[in-house]
Amino acid sequence: MIEELVRAAGAGDDAALEELIEIAAAEPARLAGHLSLLLDAGVLWPPTLYRGATGDVVGRIVDDVDAGQSPLRLNHLLLILAHSGDPRAEQALRRWQEQPPAGFDKLHVGALAYAHQAGWTVAPDGSRRELCAPSAYRLVMNEVPRPAGDPTCPWCASPLWTIADLDTDAPEVGDVLAHTGWAGRLRIVTCHLCACYTTLYCQVTTDGDAVWWTGNSRPDWAPATTEPADPPAVLPAVGPRRATPFEASAWHEGGSTLGGHPDWIQDAEHIDCPACRQPMDYLGLVGGADVDFGEGAYYLHLHAPCGVAAVNYQQS
Repeated sequence: MIEELVRAAGAGDDAALEELIEIAAAEPARLAGHLSLLLDAGVLWPPTLYRGATGDVVGRIVDDVDAGQSPLRLNHLLLILAHSGDPRAEQALRRWQEQPPAGFDKLHVGALAYAHQAGWTVAPDGSRRELCAPSAYRLVMNEVPRPAGDPTCPWCASPLWTIADLDTDAPEVGDVLAHTGWAGRLRIVTCHLCACYTTLYCQVTTDGDAVWWTGNSRPDWAPATTEPADPPAVLPAVGPRRATPFEASAWHEGGSTLGGHPDWIQDAEHIDCPACRQPMDYLGLVGGADVDFGEGAYYLHLHAPCGVAAVNYQQS
């Protein structure tokens, strides 16, 4: 069945490609043995198809990059290697960061910049740092009353939305936040309207306090005036564990997820901490389909050492 899907995807069948993407998210091991055929078929996008790439597949791609490629193909191959968990892929990216082969001058970024697209980075001490949790849980929307007297957005005067209220005393939360180093209660507030135009940050403490970060900068393209509006009257609660870390959906109802890897609607957009410029850890997403927005998704991030959380938004 998978071989048929691979051949169909190579021939331009979008439905077959979508089915392969679903398999790669829900059962990545099923696809691992077919990645060489997928490469032969010229299917290089999305790179998440190749999360299970090892051995000969990784070796072929490394050889292709070393031989020099067109900018478009080179871009795809580097993304595939970044998503592969094979140590040889990481070793190659590190080597090319220092010794870029032919074609890299057309990319305008170093090889390790592709790591962010796959949810990892190189820490200041040179070690690999994962930005995403290896486990994930569904977020279930619970209706809550709109409290009176809550802080409002300094830009549009809408009440700030508590988009997350978590505590690592809960085993599921402690599991998902382990990679961040956070311990205690974590509450994240944002403006559901202004977050659609720019990343919004808040300062957080382990007792659950969350305050609008005074360094938030309103972009020029944001509306000059916006009528205040109430945020969604829901608070995400941790639900059942996902089968894999790749099952979040920014598109479908029930896709909101704590932990795991993001389902980006546009290009990957992992956020840097505004205080220290180090990449923030990814926490999860709240999909528009789960809060009656129809589309779009809010992505949550945390940098525990600086006590800063962030929310950014994407839509089609």
